[in-house]
Amino acid sequence: MTLLDKLEHKQGFTDTEIRIADFILINQEDVPNMYIQELAENTFTSHSAIIRLCQKLGFSGYRNFKGALIHEIQSNKHTITHVDPNFPFLPTDSSINIAKKMADLTIETIRKTMGKLDKEELNKAVEMIRNAKRIYLFGNGDSQIRARSFQNKFIKINKHLIIADEYGEGIWNTLSMDKLDCAIFISYTGNSVSHMKIIKYLASMKIPSIMLTSNSESTMSKLCNLTIEVPHDEYDNFKVGTFSSQISFEYILDTLFSIIYAKDYTSNLNDLKKKEEAIKKWDLL
Repeated sequence: MTLLDKLEHKQGFTDTEIRIADFILINQEDVPNMYIQELAENTFTSHSAIIRLCQKLGFSGYRNFKGALIHEIQSNKHTITHVDPNFPFLPTDSSINIAKKMADLTIETIRKTMGKLDKEELNKAVEMIRNAKRIYLFGNGDSQIRARSFQNKFIKINKHLIIADEYGEGIWNTLSMDKLDCAIFISYTGNSVSHMKIIKYLASMKIPSIMLTSNSESTMSKLCNLTIEVPHDEYDNFKVGTFSSQISFEYILDTLFSIIYAKDYTSNLNDLKKKEEAIKKWDLL
């Protein structure tokens, strides 16, 4: 059992020692910089109470305890732990603990998302996007923010994607599409009523479509030409935020953009240099 685990479990601790342990756990980043007097004042205890706790934990005194605590905190920063995507932090967590948990959630989510990626499906999605005359992005709420980020990246390589749902114009944008276009739907649950109607129309008109979702078995997914699946780790509604799903979507969209950019890397780089020169010449920034 690690030092932090022992402080968490508090086995055999007195009420005073529990108070000291709780303070240390909540203030892990600050305690290593505290003298024993400061810790005693902050916990309304005494030097002797702190030393007794240190000895109960297997250390000769406070200095040795601090050294072990510093080492464990630094080691934990480089260790990825599982985090609940729905409630990734607790009200008792310190700021640095929340930062660590969010970092762990991000890393874990990206690894799980990458594990679901299929090379052939990824390449097919890239070619569908590259060959499309126009690309329409469908997404509601947080997913539309991901769509806008995707749109913004393509401006840099002279491709102008359309946020189809913007200003409530999803239907009119749908009706303007033809077989040379491509629609990309970003929907975690894959059960949007409004998008279902649009996908049915696109399928009947044989207009290409791609779905990013955690629900590859939904009717929406099956009607699309291609589905890229993300991990299904979040509850539909009962959660702090859409952290995991949006990390997955952002990662996939960034990957698609990067592959497309790499296909014409030299051309895109030369174009970037020309734009940089124009910015400097005309003082556009």
